[in-house]
Amino acid sequence: MSNKTNNLNDIAKALFIVNRHAKTAPNPRPLYDMKKQAINKLLRENHAEKVGLHFSDRPKLSRQHSTLLVKVSDFYFHIPPAKQDFQEVKHLGATDKNFRNPKPQMSLTQAKKILSSYLGWSFPEKKETDRKQPSSYYTPSSLGQWERKPRRKQKKY
Repeated sequence: MSNKTNNLNDIAKALFIVNRHAKTAPNPRPLYDMKKQAINKLLRENHAEKVGLHFSDRPKLSRQHSTLLVKVSDFYFHIPPAKQDFQEVKHLGATDKNFRNPKPQMSLTQAKKILSSYLGWSFPEKKETDRKQPSSYYTPSSLGQWERKPRRKQKKY
């Protein structure tokens, strides 16, 4: 296997991981943007191919719409189609519920690093544990506090 093919497999695995995490993320927009830009770059460089159009499983506002099926290495992904895709690519109908992508083993951080380097983005490295604020779970200990503050005297009437 050549280095280019191996690199393409790593990019496809990273796309799968990013896509899987985006589906459950509280803020999926950056992950979906990363996926879309990486797939568009792969299409421009002819490392990915447009397979066809599928009906979406989740219609928007009760209206049926289509998604573009793209093959990268051994993985398939759906992205929003462009207008010209409806003329250039054939419609495949409903999605095949029996087909599943292979399950790669990779962390989200590693996947983001691979896609960031492919896209030419800078990936923020984690800094050492230089915390400005303590954790929200932190409660200071009262051990070692030997001095007691004197109580205020209460006035008696």
